[in-house]
Amino acid sequence: MYFRVLKKQANEVSLSEPIDGEDEGGALSIMDTISVPDTMAEDFDFAESQRRLYEYIARNLDDRERDIIIMRYGLFGTREYTQKEIAEIKGISRSYVSRIETKALKKLRAEFEK
Repeated sequence: MYFRVLKKQANEVSLSEPIDGEDEGGALSIMDTISVPDTMAEDFDFAESQRRLYEYIARNLDDRERDIIIMRYGLFGTREYTQKEIAEIKGISRSYVSRIETKALKKLRAEFEK
C-alpha cells in the first residue's frame, strides 16, 4: 500500500516547492510565479456604490426622472437607450429628455457628495 501511495504522488507538485534548485530560504517557488489579481476591495467598493445609486434613484427621483435614468444608462439589467429612443417611447422631445436627465443626474450627484 505504501508504494502505491508514493507512485500516485510521484507526479504531484507542491506550490511551495522551490523551482530554482536552491533549498535556501530565498528560493523561488511556483506560488511566487502565479499572478492572481486581487480585486476584492474594488469589487466590494463597486457593489456598495451600485447599491447606494439604486437607493438614491428610488428615494430622490420622481417617476419620470427614474424611468429616464434607468433607460438611459441600462440600470437594473435593462438595455441602454439613446435620448432620441427615450423621447419616442415617452412621447416627448429629445431636448426635454436631456433636461430631465441633467436634472436627475444633479440630484444623484448631490446625494453622493453628502
